[in-house]
Formats: sequence, C-alpha cells, structure tokens
Amino acid sequence: MNRRGFIGMTAAAAAGAGVTPASALAQTSSSGLEMSTLSAYMSAAGARALPADAAEQAKHHLLDSLAAMISGSQLPPGEAAQRHIRSYGGRGVATIVGTTLTTSPIDAALANGVMAHADETDDSHNASRSHPGCAVIPAALAVGEEFGVDGARFLRAVTLGYDVGTRVVMAMGGYSFGSESSFATHSIAGTFCASAAAACIADLDSRQMRWVLDYAAQQSSGIRAWRRDPDHIEKAFVFGGMPARNGVTSALVVQSGWTGLDDIFSGPDNFFAAYAPEAQPERLVQGLGERYEIAQTDIKKWTVGSPIQGPLDAIEAIRAKRPFEADQVKRLTVRLAPNVAAVVDDREIPNIWLQHMVAVMLLDKTVSFSAAHDNARMQDPAVLRQRAKINLVHDVDLDQFLPVRVAIVEIQLSDGTKLLERVEAVRGTPRNPMSRTEVIDKAQDLIAPVVGHENSERLITTVYEIEGVTDVRSLRPLLQRA
Repeated sequence: MNRRGFIGMTAAAAAGAGVTPASALAQTSSSGLEMSTLSAYMSAAGARALPADAAEQAKHHLLDSLAAMISGSQLPPGEAAQRHIRSYGGRGVATIVGTTLTTSPIDAALANGVMAHADETDDSHNASRSHPGCAVIPAALAVGEEFGVDGARFLRAVTLGYDVGTRVVMAMGGYSFGSESSFATHSIAGTFCASAAAACIADLDSRQMRWVLDYAAQQSSGIRAWRRDPDHIEKAFVFGGMPARNGVTSALVVQSGWTGLDDIFSGPDNFFAAYAPEAQPERLVQGLGERYEIAQTDIKKWTVGSPIQGPLDAIEAIRAKRPFEADQVKRLTVRLAPNVAAVVDDREIPNIWLQHMVAVMLLDKTVSFSAAHDNARMQDPAVLRQRAKINLVHDVDLDQFLPVRVAIVEIQLSDGTKLLERVEAVRGTPRNPMSRTEVIDKAQDLIAPVVGHENSERLITTVYEIEGVTDVRSLRPLLQRA
C-alpha cells in the first residue's frame, strides 16, 4: 500500500472511532502539559511586559552581545562569515554587523551569529552549558529587521529566547548532560533559543509555536568536536552561526504556512527519547514567568574563555590586597576542575589559553581585548618568562562544585610570601553581577574601534532606551562600520 492509501485508511478509521484524522495521523501530537504551557507562554510573550529587573538584565545582554558581534566582525571568523555573504548571500534588508552589507534574514543570522562568537567575548549560561546571546541576538535582529518590529517587542523576544533554549537543555540534564555527552549543548540550546526569539518577533500563535519547536528539534545538531578547531571558525559556527540560522529558519517556514508536529517533546521518537532518555520534561516550564534565565546568564568581565575568568579575578583581588610586580612572582598555581581546565590548558589561541592570559595579566595588570587577540605576543620573550612560572592543576576536588567553576590561585613570591585567593562567584555571574557602568565600559572598548566613538555612544544610549525604538531597522547606522 502506498503512503496516500495508508493515510486515507487511517483517516477513515479515525472518523469511525470518533476522533479527528489529524489526531490519528500525528502520533506525537499528544499535547502534553509541558508543550501546552510552553507554547501558550511563547505566543503571549511579545505582548507581555517584563519586570523592571528582567528588562535591565535583558538590556545588559543585548548590549554585550551586539558588542561581541561588532568586535567579532574584525576577527578571522567574522571575516570568513563576510566572505560567505559576499559569495552566496541572498538579498534582503537584514544588516551584517560591522560592515555595509545587507542580506536575507537567514543569511544575516548565520553571519552575525558567527561574528557574535568570533572570540570569547559573549555571554554564557552555566546551568545549560550554552552561550545564548550569540544565537538569540543575531536571530532576533534578522527577523526584527525583516518585519520592522518595535524595540519593546524585540527586547521581550530576546528574553523569551533565553528562557526557552536553556530550559530545553536543563530538561535534558543540564550541565551533567553536556559534560557526559558528545552532543554540543551550545548548539542545541542555541537553536531553541533562537527559534523562540524569532517566532516571538514573527508574532506566531500557540499552535505555530509548537511547530517552531518541532523544526528547532529537527535542526538540533552539533558535536563537541569543535574543541579540536584551531581557528575558532567552526566553533563560532556551532555556538552562534548555525543555531541563529536554524532559529530564523524554524520561525520563517512556519510563518510562511508550514505545519508540523504538535508535540515534539512527547510520543514515539520524540526529541527527548532521541537525545536524552533520562530527561525531565517538566523542567521545560519550571519557573516560567518567575525565573528569567537571562538574569541567570553570565556576562564576561574579561574577553577570554569562561574558565579563565575566575583566575583573572583572583589575581586582580590578590593584587588589590598586596601589590606586586610580575618579576617578583616565583611560581603561580591555578586550580580548576578537570573538565573546566581541559578547555583552556595549553591552547593555541591566546584568548582561550589560560597560561598565556595569566602571563599577560601578570605583566599588564589587566587583560584588554587587544591583548587577548595579540597572536604575536604568544612568542614575546617577556610573556614566555612569565608563562614558564604558571602551573595549571586539574583538581578533582573542585568537581563537587560544578556547574559553579571554582578557581583557586596561589602565588609564591621570590621573598617566600604566599598569596592565596579562592573565587566562587566570578565577576559577571548572577551571584556577583557587573554594574551597568561596567557593562557599558566593556562595550565601549569593543564597539568604538569599529563603528566610531559617536556611534558607540548612540548605540549604548539606544539599547538602554530600546522601548522607545519604533522600528529596529533604525539600529543599522549604529551597527555598521564607521
């Protein structure tokens, strides 16, 4: 029997049983409680006002992610993204940040997502082991420009994106799932994050939201092989470009009239059964509307990999209590949990190489964006002398605190003095948040060299007054190269 005959027979049987044909055919459309709650929440998000504290956090992350995109446009992954757009990008109204290019929303999401994670500047969500901003903001911007939405809806869509994608991975097992699996939680969370944000901007109803989540699930992909990427281009694609593109695709195909499964999270061959059989689906909706995950997402003080944040904080804190010069250091030991240390141990890229960044911190007493991307300095004799003093210990005793990345730094000076600092709440994490001034200072350092000081100031002001923006397309002049 061919497929058409089977469908006809199934529909007839369904009619005889007193159920609709759609219910009989869509085996996974069980409309479980989690999907009903989640899809209804998503469809109402665009019109739902945010609490003041959540809105403030959303603005911080919006600015921080735009700054990552703008600065990333000047780095090798960003340049690779621009080459792709010039060669194959479609036409459209969507901005390619840091350039004078425009393209289609799907192509723009891809390119801007790569730029947003072109280095280690963007935010991170520890509980889901993901980087939401580099997927959410490019997707929201691309679709926002396509439909010309206002700033209030744009900010609400961004906040929704953080809420949905992170919860999907937390339902799968969160940090432990990401640590024990070869799947890339960064791209899985990012795809659902971007899909939710883009769908909110497209103003889809609750059933369409179900289909968006279905297409997000079908596009969820990525494996942790990105760790072997020496140029950060594949990593930028996995973390930012691919999920942002997937999210925009999910929203736009449904907006154009595509249908899908009503509940990809339950029924035969559902998403969790395929990826995480021990998942807890109830976590999809846990705390929705009460706990905003954007407020649980870290903003990096230092423009380096997340595992290096704590050690740099520790050195800064030690110096504040007992000033010293680099040449006074005889030995410096950093202790991190083993799987955290492995990410940054003797890497070949400066901003994710702990020993190198610590050596730079000893010499400069800070770590600037330019220093974190200065490849030539990796061979600087002065840096090499400091790097030889640094020992990174993969400390299994710190595993018990994960997903909190505890860092311990011990400095032994040449006169025998020993200085010790333990960091349990990295600056920029929810337990030790950065102030608005700190977020702005970081953004200015990243934005101004690309778009100019005046545009940098205007962009920052606009972000913090985003509710007054009538059309997000007006952001374009502030996002492009000076």
